[in-house]
Amino acid sequence: MAMTTSVKPRLTYDDYARLPDDERYELIDGELMSMPSPKEIHQAVSGTLFLSVGAFVRAMKLGKVYFAPFDVILSDVDVVQPDLIFVSDERSRIVTEDNIRGAPDLVVEILSPSTADHDRMVKRDIYARHGVSELWLIDPYARTVTVLTPGADGYDAHAVHGEGDTLTSPTLTGFSLDLSELFTPGDPS
Repeated sequence: MAMTTSVKPRLTYDDYARLPDDERYELIDGELMSMPSPKEIHQAVSGTLFLSVGAFVRAMKLGKVYFAPFDVILSDVDVVQPDLIFVSDERSRIVTEDNIRGAPDLVVEILSPSTADHDRMVKRDIYARHGVSELWLIDPYARTVTVLTPGADGYDAHAVHGEGDTLTSPTLTGFSLDLSELFTPGDPS
């Protein structure tokens, strides 16, 4: 007796682009992933980070900073929406009116309980595979920031910052942020 298995067809960017825009999705290795709405702690961290990184990048005239939802097309079957994105002036050609087509210089993922494992493993591997120079994994519950840079097998931990530490970046030379500012609940300004 022959066994049949059903194989889900891999979706492409063209399939993804035809989806209604009333929900957030990512395309990971051709599989459509629904993105839940972020919680308040996620939004507070995201806002503080955008203001801090954005002000630094603007003052130093380094490039542009974007925040989700904004599609980053890494390949025809990998489309992600990182929480924060930095693209240097030198690589500005990858930014279009509709999306970013290629690997940004820096990508930030703010971990949520429902997506933390996915971000730490699957998306981390995708970012490494497609040449993102630096990845920050921010855990607002553990109050840590892991800064990852390319290594022999994907990414290596460049630094792990905890409460009381100052976040710095190999990509954004001179940038620093006291993590007590990042993880202070309330107004992100």
